[in-house]
Amino acid sequence: MSRSDYQDTGCTGVLCVSEVLLEVRNLCTYFYTVKGIVRAVDDVSFSLRRGEVLGLAGESGCGKSTTAYSIIRLVPPPGRIVKGEIFFEGRDILRMSSEEFRTKIRWKKISMIFQGAMNALNPVYKIGDQIAEVLVLHENLTKREAYEKARELLKTVGIDPSRINSYPHELSGGMKQRVMIAMALALNPPLVIADEPTTALDVVVQAQIMNLLKRLQREHGTSIILITHDLSLIAEIANKVAIMYAGKIVELGYSEQIYYNPYHPYTKGLLASIPRIRGEISKLEWIPGVPPDLRNPPPGCRFHPRCKYRFDLCSREEPPMVEVEREHYVACWLYAKK
Repeated sequence: MSRSDYQDTGCTGVLCVSEVLLEVRNLCTYFYTVKGIVRAVDDVSFSLRRGEVLGLAGESGCGKSTTAYSIIRLVPPPGRIVKGEIFFEGRDILRMSSEEFRTKIRWKKISMIFQGAMNALNPVYKIGDQIAEVLVLHENLTKREAYEKARELLKTVGIDPSRINSYPHELSGGMKQRVMIAMALALNPPLVIADEPTTALDVVVQAQIMNLLKRLQREHGTSIILITHDLSLIAEIANKVAIMYAGKIVELGYSEQIYYNPYHPYTKGLLASIPRIRGEISKLEWIPGVPPDLRNPPPGCRFHPRCKYRFDLCSREEPPMVEVEREHYVACWLYAKK
């Protein structure tokens, strides 16, 4: 679907593209450790329309997964959400009680494909039991009914229903990831968060998983937040892209804006580090330095110690997020000054 379709105010197919499904405002999630406060997510804002796919990209440790865990309210201790609002279907889900969120939102409305299927699946339970548990708890199905639904879900994600009695260690890496996808889709939620769904998989299985996500999104109109450090994967599926660095979103826009007309120096560096097999072949670049310690991030723009375009203001003041073209935003003094 093209960018113009998503800027329309009407509905296309099963997608009502004008309806905002999720809106995150000024989200801050910190980890209170004995060595200091880690500002893992610091003043992050973005929105997602119904049926859209948002790719969340950046280096390891930039806050992508913590953003996801904040949305589904599963931030592990010693982390906690200290500020911000998360509106889902018009309601601030951070103001809900834990019980209300568990019964009404988590997995019914927002589900998650966790990173590392082997660690997410319980090794001593059959996969059928693990999928059926969700259906029994949330849909009040009998165990027999839940097992029948579990077989249908396995078939949907390309696994022989007879494997319902298998244990996780009896499945390949790709099959375990498909089981996680089946669990995330069990209650047909309008939003699925996929946290590095192709980690540790070979390129053939990666392609199969991405094709499966694209098919499910196309057939069911599911909104997806795809978290990865691999920009080539995001290009396969995302309508929008958000680039994170050191706990902040530094650039946000439609996919073609980010890939063909990037503004932020960090985004340009990431794209320049990807080999190209079509078009003009250019020399691969790399970004010098290392990401900052989020217990004591640098003043001003957090990317300025690694930026070749930096000037005095970059080290003194944090740049605001400015709109450089329609629905394309960047946090950089090179454009904020203009």
